[in-house]
Amino acid sequence: MDEKGLGARLQKARQNAGLTQQELCHKSGLSYSTLAKIERGAIKSPSIFTIQKIADTIGIDLDALVSGDTSRIRPRKKSKSGLSFIYFDVNGCLVHFFNRAFTELAHISGKPSDVIESHFWHFNDQVCRGELSLDDFNKKLSNLLEIDSIDWKEYYFNAIEPIAESYDLLTWAASHYKVGLLTNSMPGFLEELIARNIIPDLRYDAIIDSSKVGFIKPELEIYKVAEKAAMCRPEEILSIDDSRANLMAAEKLGWHVSWFDDYSSTDSASRIRNLLEPA
Repeated sequence: MDEKGLGARLQKARQNAGLTQQELCHKSGLSYSTLAKIERGAIKSPSIFTIQKIADTIGIDLDALVSGDTSRIRPRKKSKSGLSFIYFDVNGCLVHFFNRAFTELAHISGKPSDVIESHFWHFNDQVCRGELSLDDFNKKLSNLLEIDSIDWKEYYFNAIEPIAESYDLLTWAASHYKVGLLTNSMPGFLEELIARNIIPDLRYDAIIDSSKVGFIKPELEIYKVAEKAAMCRPEEILSIDDSRANLMAAEKLGWHVSWFDDYSSTDSASRIRNLLEPA
């Protein structure tokens, strides 16, 4: 391993990520003296575990750091307002909300749509936290609606439609900034949305799926998880969401926030793009 070359690449990757040596040490748990020696090539054979920890903290592939493949080390750019990391919500921001699923279930069950929604929301949070399996959710909902069975995932995917303006906005934002998804999601839904290209199949810098982290928006814990994954200062993060409660929670941590209105998606996307004008 070329120690001096590795140290120079490490320093460049750290700077591209917008981290000082002190910040990287704090996030990775390394001592300042160790990191400084590695960067200047004074440590002849740094542990592969140490390099892996640094790579994970910066958010790059270990192979990219060791091999010097700088094409896989993306710089962290900033907007004129100081933003460098953008979190997108999914339902109501990247896809139109799934209200048609409630209408379809009302038609099949013969029950009013407001009753359908009431039963749905009663259990939704538990599924999105990963506390209740999707199978159990389907059973509970079908029992309440007095029908033989329900496959909510099928109803969901039949009901949603991508929002073209936000699809383009996310793709554009990813070419300038670090981007991530921060969403309340049932298990497996987010992966399928990406696999079907309903939302862009990008190299996301962070994906915060409520069913995996065990918290849901607007609980502050999920934003703390997201902030740690972004590896930047709170004031450099923008949260795009259709829920004002979710935005207020993010704002409490010092994030920038922007409300997305899927009924006025063109105006919302244009406003956010202006906010993200590169420096």
